[in-house]
Amino acid sequence: MQLYISDLDGTLLDRNAEITEYTKTALNRLIAKGMNFTVATARTYSSAGRILAGLNLQLPIVLMNGVLIYHPVRHEYEVINTLADADAEKIISLCGEHGLSPFMYLMNGSVMSTAYSKLTNQAMKDFLDERVQKYGKAFIHTDNLTETEGDVIYFCFLDDYEKLAPMQEILSGMPSLKTAFYHDIYGDEWYLEVFSAEASKESGVRYLREKYGFEKITAFGDNLNDLPMFAAADERIAVSNAAEELIKTSHRVIGANTEDGVAKYLEELYNG
Repeated sequence: MQLYISDLDGTLLDRNAEITEYTKTALNRLIAKGMNFTVATARTYSSAGRILAGLNLQLPIVLMNGVLIYHPVRHEYEVINTLADADAEKIISLCGEHGLSPFMYLMNGSVMSTAYSKLTNQAMKDFLDERVQKYGKAFIHTDNLTETEGDVIYFCFLDDYEKLAPMQEILSGMPSLKTAFYHDIYGDEWYLEVFSAEASKESGVRYLREKYGFEKITAFGDNLNDLPMFAAADERIAVSNAAEELIKTSHRVIGANTEDGVAKYLEELYNG
Protein backbone atom coordinates (compact mmCIF):
# COMPACT_ATOMS: atom_id res chain seq x y z
CA MET A 1 0.00 0.00 0.00
CA GLN A 2 1.11 3.55 -0.73
CA LEU A 3 0.33 6.77 1.13
CA TYR A 4 0.52 10.27 -0.31
CA ILE A 5 0.86 12.97 2.35
CA SER A 6 0.97 16.71 1.73
CA ASP A 7 1.79 19.81 3.71
CA LEU A 8 -0.93 22.50 3.57
CA ASP A 9 0.32 26.11 3.50
CA GLY A 10 2.46 26.79 0.48
CA THR A 11 1.96 23.27 -0.85
CA LEU A 12 -1.66 22.13 -1.15
CA LEU A 13 -3.22 25.55 -0.42
CA ASP A 14 -3.29 28.55 -2.76
CA ARG A 15 -2.03 32.03 -1.87
CA ASN A 16 -5.28 32.67 0.04
CA ALA A 17 -4.60 29.64 2.28
CA GLU A 18 -7.49 27.75 0.68
CA ILE A 19 -7.94 24.55 -1.31
CA THR A 20 -9.08 25.40 -4.81
CA GLU A 21 -12.18 23.74 -6.23
CA TYR A 22 -9.96 22.09 -8.83
CA THR A 23 -7.74 20.47 -6.20
CA LYS A 24 -10.69 19.47 -4.03
CA THR A 25 -12.55 17.83 -6.94
CA ALA A 26 -9.44 16.07 -8.23
CA LEU A 27 -8.43 14.70 -4.82
CA ASN A 28 -11.95 13.51 -3.98
CA ARG A 29 -12.09 11.68 -7.31
CA LEU A 30 -8.75 10.01 -6.61
CA ILE A 31 -9.65 9.11 -3.02
CA ALA A 32 -12.88 7.56 -4.27
CA LYS A 33 -10.77 5.44 -6.63
CA GLY A 34 -8.77 4.15 -3.68
CA MET A 35 -5.83 6.54 -3.36
CA ASN A 36 -4.57 6.86 0.21
CA PHE A 37 -4.14 10.58 0.87
CA THR A 38 -3.81 12.77 3.95
CA VAL A 39 -2.10 15.93 5.16
CA ALA A 40 0.55 17.03 7.66
CA THR A 41 0.51 20.63 8.85
CA ALA A 42 1.67 23.03 11.55
CA ARG A 43 -1.96 24.12 11.90
CA THR A 44 -4.43 23.00 14.57
CA TYR A 45 -7.65 21.23 13.67
CA SER A 46 -9.57 24.47 14.35
CA SER A 47 -8.21 26.00 11.17
CA ALA A 48 -7.14 22.88 9.23
CA GLY A 49 -10.58 21.29 9.67
CA ARG A 50 -12.33 24.25 8.09
CA ILE A 51 -9.80 24.48 5.28
CA LEU A 52 -10.23 20.77 4.55
CA ALA A 53 -14.04 20.84 4.67
CA GLY A 54 -15.40 19.10 1.58
CA LEU A 55 -12.27 17.00 1.13
CA ASN A 56 -13.20 13.39 1.84
CA LEU A 57 -10.16 12.38 3.89
CA GLN A 58 -10.39 8.87 5.33
CA LEU A 59 -7.05 8.73 7.13
CA PRO A 60 -5.65 10.53 10.21
CA ILE A 61 -4.23 14.04 9.84
CA VAL A 62 -0.87 15.05 11.30
CA LEU A 63 -1.40 18.39 13.08
CA MET A 64 0.88 20.95 14.74
CA ASN A 65 4.02 19.41 13.26
CA GLY A 66 3.17 16.01 14.74
CA VAL A 67 2.06 17.09 18.23
CA LEU A 68 -1.44 15.80 17.45
CA ILE A 69 -2.78 13.13 15.12
CA TYR A 70 -6.50 13.43 14.50
CA HIS A 71 -8.88 11.02 12.76
CA PRO A 72 -11.43 13.07 10.76
CA VAL A 73 -13.88 10.18 10.33
CA ARG A 74 -13.91 9.05 13.97
CA HIS A 75 -13.58 12.65 15.22
CA GLU A 76 -10.96 11.79 17.82
CA TYR A 77 -7.28 12.37 18.55
CA GLU A 78 -5.20 9.22 18.13
CA VAL A 79 -2.04 10.87 19.49
CA ILE A 80 -1.50 13.80 21.89
CA ASN A 81 2.10 14.75 22.75
CA THR A 82 2.28 17.02 25.81
CA LEU A 83 5.18 19.03 27.21
CA ALA A 84 6.53 18.31 30.68
CA ASP A 85 5.42 20.94 33.22
CA ALA A 86 9.06 21.83 33.93
CA ASP A 87 9.74 22.45 30.24
CA ALA A 88 6.65 24.66 29.86
CA GLU A 89 7.67 26.67 32.92
CA LYS A 90 11.23 27.04 31.58
CA ILE A 91 9.97 28.32 28.21
CA ILE A 92 7.66 30.85 29.88
CA SER A 93 10.56 32.04 32.06
CA LEU A 94 12.81 32.44 29.01
CA CYS A 95 10.10 34.49 27.30
CA GLY A 96 10.35 37.04 30.10
CA GLU A 97 14.14 37.13 29.86
CA HIS A 98 14.11 37.63 26.07
CA GLY A 99 11.11 39.96 25.85
CA LEU A 100 9.08 37.51 23.76
CA SER A 101 5.37 36.72 23.83
CA PRO A 102 4.17 33.37 22.41
CA PHE A 103 0.85 31.77 21.68
CA MET A 104 0.61 28.80 24.06
CA TYR A 105 -1.57 25.81 23.15
CA LEU A 106 -3.16 23.60 25.80
CA MET A 107 -5.32 20.48 25.92
CA ASN A 108 -8.08 19.85 28.44
CA GLY A 109 -9.03 16.28 27.64
CA SER A 110 -9.77 16.45 23.92
CA VAL A 111 -10.49 20.20 23.91
CA MET A 112 -7.76 22.59 22.78
CA SER A 113 -7.35 26.21 23.83
CA THR A 114 -4.81 28.91 22.92
CA ALA A 115 -3.56 31.47 25.42
CA TYR A 116 -1.44 34.61 25.09
CA SER A 117 -0.40 37.52 27.29
CA LYS A 118 0.60 40.23 24.77
CA LEU A 119 0.37 40.86 21.04
CA THR A 120 3.78 42.44 20.52
CA ASN A 121 3.75 42.96 16.74
CA GLN A 122 1.43 43.29 13.77
CA ALA A 123 2.11 39.73 12.63
CA MET A 124 0.75 38.36 15.92
CA LYS A 125 -2.33 40.58 15.63
CA ASP A 126 -2.93 39.40 12.06
CA PHE A 127 -2.40 35.77 13.13
CA LEU A 128 -5.03 36.09 15.86
CA ASP A 129 -7.50 38.12 13.77
CA GLU A 130 -7.39 35.67 10.86
CA ARG A 131 -8.03 32.67 13.09
CA VAL A 132 -10.86 34.38 14.94
CA GLN A 133 -12.59 35.86 11.90
CA LYS A 134 -11.91 33.15 9.30
CA TYR A 135 -11.97 30.01 11.45
CA GLY A 136 -13.94 31.04 14.55
CA LYS A 137 -11.09 30.06 16.86
CA ALA A 138 -11.17 31.21 20.50
CA PHE A 139 -8.14 32.73 22.22
CA ILE A 140 -7.63 33.26 25.95
CA HIS A 141 -5.94 36.45 27.13
CA THR A 142 -4.10 36.13 30.43
CA ASP A 143 -1.57 38.25 32.31
CA ASN A 144 0.24 35.09 33.45
CA LEU A 145 0.64 32.06 31.18
CA THR A 146 1.51 29.85 34.17
CA GLU A 147 -2.02 30.29 35.55
CA THR A 148 -3.81 28.69 32.60
CA GLU A 149 -5.52 25.31 32.95
CA GLY A 150 -4.64 22.23 30.91
CA ASP A 151 -1.65 20.35 29.56
CA VAL A 152 0.70 22.51 27.50
CA ILE A 153 1.42 20.99 24.09
CA TYR A 154 2.93 23.75 21.94
CA PHE A 155 4.39 27.25 21.82
CA CYS A 156 4.26 29.39 18.70
CA PHE A 157 6.39 32.55 18.39
CA LEU A 158 5.97 34.95 15.48
CA ASP A 159 8.58 37.72 15.32
CA ASP A 160 11.75 38.99 13.63
CA TYR A 161 14.56 36.52 12.99
CA GLU A 162 16.98 38.48 15.18
CA LYS A 163 14.60 38.37 18.15
CA LEU A 164 13.80 34.66 17.84
CA ALA A 165 17.25 33.27 16.97
CA PRO A 166 18.65 33.41 20.55
CA MET A 167 15.57 31.60 21.90
CA GLN A 168 15.85 29.02 19.13
CA GLU A 169 19.48 28.39 20.05
CA ILE A 170 18.65 27.79 23.71
CA LEU A 171 15.56 25.62 23.15
CA SER A 172 17.14 23.52 20.39
CA GLY A 173 19.77 22.51 22.95
CA MET A 174 17.19 21.01 25.31
CA PRO A 175 16.89 17.26 24.53
CA SER A 176 13.27 17.03 25.72
CA LEU A 177 12.15 19.63 23.17
CA LYS A 178 11.90 19.92 19.41
CA THR A 179 11.72 23.18 17.47
CA ALA A 180 10.74 24.32 14.00
CA PHE A 181 12.25 27.65 12.92
CA TYR A 182 11.30 28.98 9.50
CA HIS A 183 10.25 32.02 7.49
CA ASP A 184 6.57 32.92 7.25
CA ILE A 185 5.54 32.38 3.62
CA TYR A 186 2.77 35.01 3.96
CA GLY A 187 4.93 37.79 5.48
CA ASP A 188 8.38 38.92 6.56
CA GLU A 189 8.42 37.43 10.06
CA TRP A 190 9.71 34.08 11.25
CA TYR A 191 7.98 31.28 13.11
CA LEU A 192 9.53 29.49 16.06
CA GLU A 193 7.44 26.52 17.14
CA VAL A 194 8.32 24.50 20.22
CA PHE A 195 6.93 21.10 21.20
CA SER A 196 7.79 17.72 22.68
CA ALA A 197 10.81 15.85 21.31
CA GLU A 198 8.42 12.92 20.84
CA ALA A 199 6.55 14.89 18.20
CA SER A 200 7.43 15.87 14.64
CA LYS A 201 6.07 15.50 11.14
CA GLU A 202 8.60 12.68 10.87
CA SER A 203 7.18 10.81 13.87
CA GLY A 204 3.66 11.44 12.55
CA VAL A 205 4.52 9.88 9.18
CA ARG A 206 6.22 6.91 10.89
CA TYR A 207 3.12 6.43 13.05
CA LEU A 208 0.89 6.25 9.98
CA ARG A 209 3.26 3.82 8.28
CA GLU A 210 3.37 1.47 11.25
CA LYS A 211 -0.28 1.62 12.29
CA TYR A 212 -1.81 1.40 8.83
CA GLY A 213 0.82 -0.75 7.10
CA PHE A 214 1.94 1.59 4.31
CA GLU A 215 4.89 0.18 2.39
CA LYS A 216 5.71 3.37 0.48
CA ILE A 217 5.12 6.99 1.45
CA THR A 218 5.33 9.97 -0.88
CA ALA A 219 5.49 13.40 0.79
CA PHE A 220 4.83 16.85 -0.71
CA GLY A 221 6.21 20.01 0.90
CA ASP A 222 7.47 23.56 0.51
CA ASN A 223 9.16 24.81 3.69
CA LEU A 224 11.86 23.92 6.20
CA ASN A 225 9.39 22.43 8.69
CA ASP A 226 8.69 19.78 6.02
CA LEU A 227 12.25 18.41 6.20
CA PRO A 228 11.34 15.99 9.04
CA MET A 229 8.41 14.68 6.97
CA PHE A 230 10.76 14.24 4.02
CA ALA A 231 13.14 12.27 6.27
CA ALA A 232 10.42 9.69 6.95
CA ALA A 233 9.20 9.42 3.34
CA ASP A 234 10.38 7.08 0.60
CA GLU A 235 9.73 9.69 -2.09
CA ARG A 236 10.14 13.44 -1.53
CA ILE A 237 8.40 15.91 -3.85
CA ALA A 238 8.75 19.69 -3.62
CA VAL A 239 6.45 22.25 -5.22
CA SER A 240 8.33 24.74 -7.43
CA ASN A 241 7.81 27.58 -4.91
CA ALA A 242 9.55 25.57 -2.16
CA ALA A 243 12.54 26.74 -0.13
CA GLU A 244 15.83 25.96 -1.87
CA GLU A 245 16.96 23.65 0.94
CA LEU A 246 13.84 21.53 0.51
CA ILE A 247 14.21 21.41 -3.27
CA LYS A 248 17.78 20.15 -2.85
CA THR A 249 16.57 17.17 -0.81
CA SER A 250 13.65 16.28 -3.09
CA HIS A 251 13.45 13.58 -5.75
CA ARG A 252 11.18 15.67 -7.96
CA VAL A 253 9.90 19.23 -8.33
CA ILE A 254 6.31 19.77 -9.50
CA GLY A 255 4.04 22.75 -10.19
CA ALA A 256 3.62 25.51 -7.63
CA ASN A 257 0.92 25.65 -4.96
CA THR A 258 -0.75 28.41 -7.00
CA GLU A 259 -0.96 26.02 -9.98
CA ASP A 260 -2.67 23.09 -8.20
CA GLY A 261 0.68 21.34 -8.47
CA VAL A 262 -0.02 18.45 -6.07
CA ALA A 263 -3.44 17.61 -7.51
CA LYS A 264 -2.25 17.79 -11.12
CA TYR A 265 0.75 15.58 -10.37
CA LEU A 266 -1.44 12.94 -8.70
CA GLU A 267 -4.00 13.07 -11.51
CA GLU A 268 -1.25 12.53 -14.05
CA LEU A 269 0.15 9.67 -12.00
CA TYR A 270 -3.19 7.89 -11.66
CA ASN A 271 -4.46 8.60 -15.16
CA GLY A 272 -1.12 7.96 -16.85
